[in-house]
Amino acid sequence: MSTIVEKFQTVPTTCISDTMQGLNNLDPAIKPLQEEHHIAGRAFTVKMPVGDNLTVLQAIRDAQPGDILVIDAKGDTYRAIAGDFVVGMAQTLGIKGIVVDGVIRDVAGIKKLDFPVFCKGTTVAASGKACWGEVNVPISCGGVSVQPGDIIVADADGVVVVPQEKEEQILEQALEKLEKDQEREAAVSGNREAIIEYLDRFLGRK
Repeated sequence: MSTIVEKFQTVPTTCISDTMQGLNNLDPAIKPLQEEHHIAGRAFTVKMPVGDNLTVLQAIRDAQPGDILVIDAKGDTYRAIAGDFVVGMAQTLGIKGIVVDGVIRDVAGIKKLDFPVFCKGTTVAASGKACWGEVNVPISCGGVSVQPGDIIVADADGVVVVPQEKEEQILEQALEKLEKDQEREAAVSGNREAIIEYLDRFLGRK
């Protein structure tokens, strides 16, 4: 039987966003390095000092396989939270993906790993490793509150956060939205008359 996370894996972020009225979408500047990546998993949260990724290493060590690291890097776009070596360690330990309100480096190497990273972009500057932050605590990432264990869904359109206490309700509504969208598309695709009828009805002309 599929877990709820596996079921969310089948739903586009757009449907989930619509279900939550767009309230839990991360900053749209946070995008995947590779558009084909679509992930869903539990949030393992990271609150790090700007420009120091020692806490990211702690999170990689402590997270469980299947978790998604969600990193509050305060939107810093000068120093990378990780490069291909650190991302490779996360991949080997079974972490499902990384979402960060910040940047990474070694982009070519990370793409070769085919590992899902959602970030604001790339940089050449490394982080230091001197300061401790916090892991598995409530954070704000990309303008959205994230609690440990919330479900993160991310694809080419962006990243959404599904609060753990509402996940079953949101999944049900998102699946209903997806089904309606698919039925609508099937009804009008390639059919000029059906498209005109749909538009007239939407515009109140019928």
